[in-house]
This record gives sequence, C-alpha cells and structure tokens, in this order.
Amino acid sequence: MNEILTIAQMTAADRYAAAHGVPEAQLMENAGRAVAEAITARWSPRPVAVLCGPGNNGGDGKVVMRLLRERGWDVRETLEGAGLIVDALFGAGLSRPLEGRYRDLAEAVNASGVPVVAIDVPSGLNGDTGKVLGTVCIQAALTVTFFRKKPAHLLMPGRDLCGEVLLADIGIPQAALENASLFENGPALWSFPWPHNGGNKFQRGDCLVVSGPAHATGAARLAARGALRAGAGLVSVASPLEAVAINAASLTAIMVKPFAGEAGFAGLLKDERIKGIVIGPGCGVGGDTRALVKLVLAHRAGAVLDADALTSFRDDPDALFARLRENVVLTPHEGEFGRIFPGLLENSASRIDAARAAAAKAGCVVLLKGTDTVVARPDGRVVINSNAPPTLATAGSGDVLAGLIGGLLAQGMAAFEAAACGAWLHGAAAQAFGPGLIAEDLPEMLPRVLRDLAR
Repeated sequence: MNEILTIAQMTAADRYAAAHGVPEAQLMENAGRAVAEAITARWSPRPVAVLCGPGNNGGDGKVVMRLLRERGWDVRETLEGAGLIVDALFGAGLSRPLEGRYRDLAEAVNASGVPVVAIDVPSGLNGDTGKVLGTVCIQAALTVTFFRKKPAHLLMPGRDLCGEVLLADIGIPQAALENASLFENGPALWSFPWPHNGGNKFQRGDCLVVSGPAHATGAARLAARGALRAGAGLVSVASPLEAVAINAASLTAIMVKPFAGEAGFAGLLKDERIKGIVIGPGCGVGGDTRALVKLVLAHRAGAVLDADALTSFRDDPDALFARLRENVVLTPHEGEFGRIFPGLLENSASRIDAARAAAAKAGCVVLLKGTDTVVARPDGRVVINSNAPPTLATAGSGDVLAGLIGGLLAQGMAAFEAAACGAWLHGAAAQAFGPGLIAEDLPEMLPRVLRDLAR
C-alpha cells in the first residue's frame, strides 16, 4: 500500500473499477460507509454538519448523511450547533481556489473550532502538490481517502491540513494500479542489511567520512557516528593534519586517518576496502573542497555529497554533474538545492517534480531534505518520507542523515534504497527520542529503532 497516486492515476483507477464490475454508485456507497465508520469509531454521537459539494465528493457526503442518520446521529447541513463537521465539498481533483460562498464557508469552518472530517482531501487543497489553492483551505482533524494516498496527504502543507489520514478500501481492484513510480517511504520498499553469522567488520562495510578544518570538525563526527550506528563495520574520519588532535581526542570506535592536501587524500582513497564515502559536512566552501569531491567521485565507492560539497559547486554545477554516477546521493536542503539547481524548485509544481528533474539532470539520486523529504532517482522513481517530526529542525541533524546513508552504502545498499532507508531511520530515531532532541541523540536512538524494525 506504499504506492501514491496522482489525481489522473486515481481517476483512471476509478474508471478501471467501473469497467470491471464495480460501478461508480457502489464506489460512492463504499466510500461514504468508510467515512461513517471512521466517525463512529472516533466520536460519540453529536450534531454533525455534512457539507456537500456538487460532484462525487458531495455524493460521498450524502451517503455519510444517510448512514449517520440511520445510526441515530443528528445530521444537518448548517454549521450552527454542530459538534462535528464533514467536509464533502470538493475532493483532490479541485484545480482552482475556493471562491464566493465556498470560500466563506471554508473560513467559517476554520473559525468554528469544531473538528472536521475531510473526504479525500480538505477542500481548497491541490491533491497533486499539497499546496493550498488560493488563500484558504479547510483544516481537518481526520481525512479519509480511498484506495491509495495522494501526494497532498504527504507533502507540506497538505500533510498538516489533512490531520490524521485514514486509507480505506472501497473495492477498487488491485489490478487498477498502473506502473507506480511514486511511493510513501517505509520498510516495504527496502531491505535493511542485517549482519549475518560468520561475517566480519570488513564484510559489514568500510565508510570514510571527510572532516573539515580544526574549527569545524563536529559535523564529520556526527556523520561518522551515524554511519557506525547504521551498521557499517568500520568507520574512519579522514582528517586534515590541523584537525587530527581534536578528532582523535573525540573519537573511540571511529578511527582517524590523517591526510595533507589533495595528494594525501588521494593516498587514503587507494584503500580498496572503502565502500562508502561521506563528504561535505563542515568541510568548508571553496576550491579545496571541490578538489576533494572530484577525488571522491573518481573512486568507485558509493558516496554522499552534502552541505559544503554541494555549495562549493554553486558557480559551476555542470562541473559537478559531469562527474556524478548512479551510486552517488546528493542530500541538499532547499537552499543548497537552489544553488546547484537554480530556479528548479521555484518553477516546479511540487517538490516531487523538482527532485525528479534534479535527479534526471544530475544522473544520480537526489534527496531533497525537509519535513516532507523527497528522494528521487534518475529514472523517475520517487519516495516521500513522512515520518520526520519537527524536532529534527536542529543543528547537525542533516550531518547524521548523511552519515546514515553513507553507512548503508558501505554495507552494499543501492543508492536509492540507502537514501530512502536512511531518511526513514532518521525520522524514526527522532520520533523515538521525542522532545528535547539534539543531533547527538539521533545515532544513540538507532539501536531502539533497529530492534523494532527487526521485530
């Protein structure tokens, strides 16, 4: 059930169902029943206002009205005195802003403070982009959708506007699924590289993390700790000579490998056992970092390019793209994304489209960080990560993510799966810790997350 369908794909699925023995009226009845059951499972009987629009969404709402009345609920179509509101005005296919009486009604719903159950998506939300159409969208406490989720259920701000999302089976045949290329991230999409009996640390993967100068070493150590907790059997920090003492004093299970300049770093990369490399966190922006990145990309190991490794190419991103390969993961936040893919995010309909276009241009995996992190590979396959809590907005969090991905690459995971798995583990670790999270806490939560994953 990880597939995510666009509005066009969902429309095609409805048509497929109708053509294969499940008429539209039956789908509507099943959808309304799913909504009614969700309501009665979560709320005690109370006056409920069901707001029905002119299309199929309104038809679903009329089924909800009938079924709730049959169960003894006080159902009305006005807001006055309502203790619950059902938004059956417009579904995910809405393509223009709410206007006139519909806009006024949406504003009144939001001002009422009454919990809202939305059918499909809250009215005023674009189902494909997760963006508000115009200036107003209904805020739901619960959204009931059907067959498969839409992008708006996962992309911000849609994810917040939907509240809890409940996915209901309404009888659309599984065969209605087209060749999906968009998915919600989760363990069903990747297989974690569990250690096996008889293995040794080299078989579990050797990951190298590149440190910055003495005043900026913490980011690399965070990444290295993430790589170690992700299961890499051996993790080393490649350290400029000036930073060796501070790195060595702060690391135990993680080794320090000194190097002097490009030639020294090239010497470290002669170790054929290295299977994953992380470069960028705390490295500094400029020619020195560009030179190190070029050496990394000349190596055959899987690589994660983060932070300064990306910004160092802002004046000539094509010089970076010319060297990228399929087992490389770029992990920009929106600012870094804009530096190497100028104008792409602003001119794309959604983060999905932006990440997909960036991966195609770069010829490697692109992970666009955010509350709704999107991971794309060059052939157009995309996952949306939906488990990241707001506590991840803390300094160093992205460095740990880069390390997690690097550690997974070192263990032999393909770049796209490593990026998706790393993003999910990152979010799960933050959820497990809860409030008060700082970046140093994330690697230490991995044992708990992995125990749960193993079960």
